[in-house]
Amino acid sequence: MIYIYDKKTRDFRKIKFSNHLFKFTFVVSVLVSIGAISQINNYKNGDLTEREVELIFAKQNEFSEEKLISKIKELNFKFPHIVLAQAKLETAHFTSKMFNENNNLFGMKQAVTRINTAGGTQHGHAYYDTWTESVYDYALYSSTYLHKLKSESDYFSYLSSSYAEDPNYILKLQEIIQNQNLKSKF
Repeated sequence: MIYIYDKKTRDFRKIKFSNHLFKFTFVVSVLVSIGAISQINNYKNGDLTEREVELIFAKQNEFSEEKLISKIKELNFKFPHIVLAQAKLETAHFTSKMFNENNNLFGMKQAVTRINTAGGTQHGHAYYDTWTESVYDYALYSSTYLHKLKSESDYFSYLSSSYAEDPNYILKLQEIIQNQNLKSKF
């Protein structure tokens, strides 16, 4: 059985999913949150105020490129440097309205034919409660559509034909990867 933390009620509730990959991804995200969960248990025992709990969540969900790199490593993407380059390109280096308002790192639209973590659609793109949910959604996308790709060339080819709207998308990704030496981060 899988449980999800409900921010409104500040309690855990059962959820059911049939997709084993989603279960795995979700369980990993929960395990990463163990530190915050143990602090939340202190709140239930009366040791923390509601404001302190909110600050714990805010700090945990605070974005940094280093945290993104860590999350990409944790989720074991096949070509992590490409994933990081996509996040940089799609968010104009983490400054775009889509990222700041939607927590959307990858310009994702809300999926309708696969499991996703989006909360809905805003500004024509998926929105997420936290930036990490955006990364989990990209992991679900990747595990659904990109898992059989064997090489960077195959990955770029898929992105070019099925993901990118800009005809220069792949060239821009490759430029970011090379100019910022992204392979060295993984």
